[in-house]
Amino acid sequence: MELEIDLEDWPEGEWEALAQRAADAAARAEPALANDRLSVSILFTSDSEVHALNREWRGRDKPTNVLSFPMMERAELEGLGEDGPPAMLGDIALAHETCAREAGEKDIPLDHHGAHLIVHGLLHLAGHDHVHCDEQAQVMEDLERSALAIMGIADPYNDAD
Repeated sequence: MELEIDLEDWPEGEWEALAQRAADAAARAEPALANDRLSVSILFTSDSEVHALNREWRGRDKPTNVLSFPMMERAELEGLGEDGPPAMLGDIALAHETCAREAGEKDIPLDHHGAHLIVHGLLHLAGHDHVHCDEQAQVMEDLERSALAIMGIADPYNDAD
């Protein structure tokens, strides 16, 4: 998977490398993402930018941690052959202030939470959903756990202290 990374309003760090590791892990956990033709843009930006995107495209007037904008249906993704031109899977935007606050609340490193949200966004681009059905939510969480385990990141849904 080819990533186009745009960094705005995030602290210095290895965000491009983190995004690539998260994408590679997501592709190992979810085989539909393992097509080299796929292209995804990831925007690391501010709460205010994600708030504006959320309001404009989702009708929700608030910031959120991550937004995903799929450009391909699940059936199209699954039918995508290995040969051919690049195929744009979609866009992901992460809001720094919300991500940093959530990481602090969970007492985890920002890069671990960022990796989780990138994987989460990629799974949305691949057609997974956690809103409409508990069974789908469980599948998505299991895929997230698997991808993060590949990266050596603890289960983000383990509430045990």
